[in-house]
Amino acid sequence: MIKYVGSVSPHVHRLKQISLCLDSESEQVEVRVLYAIVETGGKQYKVEEGSTLYIEKLDAEAGAEYTFDKVLLLEKDGKVQVGSPVIDGAKVVGTVVEHGKGKKIIVFKYKSKKNYRRKQGHRQPYTKVKVTAIQG
Repeated sequence: MIKYVGSVSPHVHRLKQISLCLDSESEQVEVRVLYAIVETGGKQYKVEEGSTLYIEKLDAEAGAEYTFDKVLLLEKDGKVQVGSPVIDGAKVVGTVVEHGKGKKIIVFKYKSKKNYRRKQGHRQPYTKVKVTAIQG
């Protein structure tokens, strides 16, 4: 009998890093996913090992390793650590895959009856990062 424990669905094939623990007495399989919440660019992201992030543009070359030091929450072996505001000694290491620009948005300013119309486009720069390790 295989039973999934916790809030992880039976459709775990989409996850890259899964650690399985087999309990020999009850033949119960427990699926654990190591994750962390990091802050970068004024935003918070939930990351797992092997996941890909699109974050605000970083000042790093493509292919370089980047370390996120602001780890706000860390879940490991079913135990959750919450920082105040960050966890000391915890870090998330990732590799910069590429830099790019997001989808174009249109900024249109308009005032009725005054013949005032301004159209401007904007593409937000981003950095694509693949998470390689969560330490802490």
